[in-house]
Amino acid sequence: MKHLMIAFMAALLPVLPVSAEVSVSADSFGCIRDLTPVRGFFVGNLKGDLEATLKVAHSDNGGRYPPGSVVQLVPTEAMVKHEQGFNPATNDWEFFDIAVSADKNEILARGFTEVNNRFGRNCFACHVQADKQWDLICENDHGCAPLALTETMIRGIQKTDPRCEPQALSDEEQAALQQLQSLLEKN
Repeated sequence: MKHLMIAFMAALLPVLPVSAEVSVSADSFGCIRDLTPVRGFFVGNLKGDLEATLKVAHSDNGGRYPPGSVVQLVPTEAMVKHEQGFNPATNDWEFFDIAVSADKNEILARGFTEVNNRFGRNCFACHVQADKQWDLICENDHGCAPLALTETMIRGIQKTDPRCEPQALSDEEQAALQQLQSLLEKN
């Protein structure tokens, strides 16, 4: 009888969700414009909790992004938030350098404090400058150094993600991308 009562009581206890690790592969990343736009960057959530990610992204006071959050400014770079304690040095963010094409993605580099972008700049070195309440997310007023890209260049890059349906570029965006191409060829 005692065992039956324990089993009955256990059945009445609420089932607590088990927090699964965030699994990330090249297939985790698709057309940047399929993510949700927020002030010029894009967010998603690999664990399906987009609402919690958007709550922080839209906050005027910042906050800690939930596990599974994906933040992208351009198609070839991403940040993914892992479970608390995954990497305290990076507030549990993992940085990705991604080669994208219409056919597939290839993760060129992934990690924490050691990943560099296509311009040779260290991802973490820039993002660690963000004021604490922004959880390493850089925007114009978050304490980070200015980007080497103009807003027009960024919009052009976002519109030309080869994984997305084609989107027309303005004359200004075309000129900005030509300028960017010239800068890249010099490096």
